[in-house]
Amino acid sequence: MYDSTISFTFDTICPWTYLAKRRLDEALRRVRADPSASTKVTFTIKYFPYQLYPEASQEGEDKYQWYKKSRYGDSEEKMAMYTTLMSAYGASAGITYKFGGVVANTLPAHRVIQYFQEEKGAETADKLVSTLYRMYFEEERHPSSRETLLAACKEAGIEEKEAERVVDDESEGLMETKSLIREQASNGVDSVPVVVIEGRRRDLTITGANEVEDYVKALLQTVKESS
Repeated sequence: MYDSTISFTFDTICPWTYLAKRRLDEALRRVRADPSASTKVTFTIKYFPYQLYPEASQEGEDKYQWYKKSRYGDSEEKMAMYTTLMSAYGASAGITYKFGGVVANTLPAHRVIQYFQEEKGAETADKLVSTLYRMYFEEERHPSSRETLLAACKEAGIEEKEAERVVDDESEGLMETKSLIREQASNGVDSVPVVVIEGRRRDLTITGANEVEDYVKALLQTVKESS
């Protein structure tokens, strides 16, 4: 049996990484349901932090207005095209994108994710990431407030006192998380998502939110080359 780590570089305020996460999850479900594949390779996702908007404040600013101004030249028409497109993409993956709320600094969220990934393992980290995506994009909640992070920890099965300790201690894991963010940049990452599937013979890299079939193809190629 070959154990493959899937490195998933992401930001919790990036709609494309949420879409990629959902599509990768579906691809993994299909491959794991195939006995000819699941008996040869196990796949585990490991999350790596990246910040699209590192200069954002913790308080945040209006998400809709920020997107319209910084991404679409303050054009209401272009913003409408974006929301329509993302809504359609989201619906195909079971995501109901909403465009209200605030865009804010994601470093606190990354710090908590990285800490519990190291301490609790891949399953807990995966639950945290999925929950934070849903809260931000579908429930219009702050991406990294104390309230949001504690609620995500609770959903991930983390004991309340431990979650409070880690969330409230802003220095816990901070330097390590910042180092990982710098490491991604030094590796040439300048946008997300970046998905790297570790293989016995070679690694396969997929950038952007590709189709489910693209992830399935890469996963099966890794299975094929695992012996």
